Amino acid sequence: MAGEDSSETLEIPWRRWGKLALWTFLFSYVLMMFLFTVLQRYLIYVPTKLSMASAEQAAVKAGFVPWRNPAGRLMGWKLPAGSPPIGSVLIAHGNAGWALNRAYMALPIHAAAPLDVYIFEYPGFGAREGSPGEKNVLAAADEAFENLPENLPAYLVSESLGAGVVAHVAQRYPRRVAGLAMFVPYNKLASVAQNHVPFIPAYYLLWDRFNPAEWLQTYRGPVMVVIAGADEIIPPKLGERLYDGYQGPKILQVIPRARHADTTPETPGWWRDVLLFWQQNPPTNAVAAGVT
Repeated sequence: MAGEDSSETLEIPWRRWGKLALWTFLFSYVLMMFLFTVLQRYLIYVPTKLSMASAEQAAVKAGFVPWRNPAGRLMGWKLPAGSPPIGSVLIAHGNAGWALNRAYMALPIHAAAPLDVYIFEYPGFGAREGSPGEKNVLAAADEAFENLPENLPAYLVSESLGAGVVAHVAQRYPRRVAGLAMFVPYNKLASVAQNHVPFIPAYYLLWDRFNPAEWLQTYRGPVMVVIAGADEIIPPKLGERLYDGYQGPKILQVIPRARHADTTPETPGWWRDVLLFWQQNPPTNAVAAGVT
């Protein structure tokens, strides 16, 4: 009848709108996954780039000298010990800026004991050539570590993204790495990514899969872990999982109200305690050094 025809006519637009909404949602979702896949390295790595002249000028002001490989290519920056060194400290920084933005990490370590402190520059950061990415960063980390003096204990310090870098080095050179200190670390970078974009399967789409929890399984040296209790970038639970899963000597410090960037300006006295912890728990066949 006329009434029934009118009812059927009214239902058709709603069905069309429903199909249109569904296809719009699916298209938008696929587009988000595509953009994340294509742009993810721009989200992970946020380098500050400088000319070599500008970088060297900044280094001189901070008391650093260029650290180069035997071929003369820049690897990072060195803060030499003021007296004969008892060890080397290699710092792997976070995902943004450039190495000398972390001078505030190096200076109290340098003041704590006669240590040569090196801040490793990632490819594509600062004045260093290349482009960032897991493969390039880890290869450069291997080169940096292999250029540290072999007759001195080598300690590794990381900030944020750098947790994956130092865990990789500890995995590759377990008997040479005499200790680690990891600020705001994570167990898997994929878990960090998934936390930031929970509406897409970032865990599976990530290319650069830094995995400190897995890489530290073969290391048994002393590890200091510092977690920011109010971290807005790396959920504290991810650092706790890394700590809980580690089987070697370890210390955990949680700073309850600290945010992501609030944990690293420690004092020379704090670093002397960490150095003592490192020295009292040497990995098998690690080079030993006395406390001064």
